[in-house]
Amino acid sequence: MRSFPADLAEAQQEWSATYQQLADQPGRTKLRRRLYRLSVQVFFHPYWQQQRPSPAAWQELRSLGLSDRDST
Repeated sequence: MRSFPADLAEAQQEWSATYQQLADQPGRTKLRRRLYRLSVQVFFHPYWQQQRPSPAAWQELRSLGLSDRDST
């Protein structure tokens, strides 16, 4: 498994939590805006500047965000 920077992993965890909140409360503008900002933060993180992530890297990062959310 890859080692992601702490701020990237945290942003993905926040993204996952916000996505779930939005699923539970659809139409919430504040949550949609937060999800958008987090998406930009994750997608354009400096970690990805050397090479765009492969689908496997995205999946690892996403599962990291989901597993940490589920364990709380």
